[in-house]
Amino acid sequence: MQVLSLFCGAGGLDLGFKSEGYNIRLAIDNSVAAIATHMHNFPKSVAIQADIIELGKDGLLELCEKYLKKNEPLGIIGGPPCQGFSRSNIKSEINDPRNKLALIYIELIGELKKIYDVNFIVFENVLGIKDKKHIKTYNDIIQNLEEINFKVSSFVLNARDFGVAQDRKRVIIIALKGKTQGNISFKDTISKLKTVKDVIYGLPEPTYFRRNIDVSDIFHHPNHWTMVPKSQKFKDNSLMDKKTRSFRVICWDKPSPTVAYGNREIHVHPDKKRRLSIFESMLLQGFPKNFEIKGNFSQQVTQVSNAVPPPMAKIIAKKIKILD
Repeated sequence: MQVLSLFCGAGGLDLGFKSEGYNIRLAIDNSVAAIATHMHNFPKSVAIQADIIELGKDGLLELCEKYLKKNEPLGIIGGPPCQGFSRSNIKSEINDPRNKLALIYIELIGELKKIYDVNFIVFENVLGIKDKKHIKTYNDIIQNLEEINFKVSSFVLNARDFGVAQDRKRVIIIALKGKTQGNISFKDTISKLKTVKDVIYGLPEPTYFRRNIDVSDIFHHPNHWTMVPKSQKFKDNSLMDKKTRSFRVICWDKPSPTVAYGNREIHVHPDKKRRLSIFESMLLQGFPKNFEIKGNFSQQVTQVSNAVPPPMAKIIAKKIKILD
């Protein structure tokens, strides 16, 4: 089945669906770096940099007519930007303009459904979308999908239950073609708990960021780099005993806290001497070792933070495939 990926980011969802045999025909994102990442890791797909709001209904339909086949069933996947709903954003507001993207995403699906045989939709977002101040948007998403004849299920899934060494809860809405028989359940998919040690222990030291660094200068893996540990806390580890968001130390024998960083909030490595590298963060997200994220350091931080863990995406894809 052909798949349209909106707000594709680094392609975590896409990778999970691709591994289950789906054809990621077209991917769209507003980030130039994310599109470079997608083009590198999904060479047989078409990836286009575009703002969904600016593109609008007509622009999206024009792109789809160019790259999607009307005689093939279509799946649509994506996670609209979640910063407006995030609980870590203490200033989040009901009327945050970024929140409109979630409903625009659903509206665009309604237009695509008029032309294509849309078999399923996957919508991913943070838990905050179900909080009291955002619940109307969440309910509108469910209602709008039901009104265009989709059978809608909503789940709160934790990445650690899918073989990912990370405690990461997300809202996953799955909408299936109206006549689909059966229900999706994830009760039988819980994997053995993976720890930080299981996925990043024994890696060589990363390369430290410096001005004008070239990717060829980064040892072991193109994303195995991190910022120079300048804070006094890295020299006196006792200063890290006071737990703060900016210096959250991860433990070897537990899953990592959610990989969702601000520019100065990358989790501290268990040895407390430095922050995690981008590559280590990718492994904690469940990306395979041969995956490569493009862009500058800040762009890579954003992409790895926003990604859907591929192992979780793979199980979602597998469950949908069973009911196709």
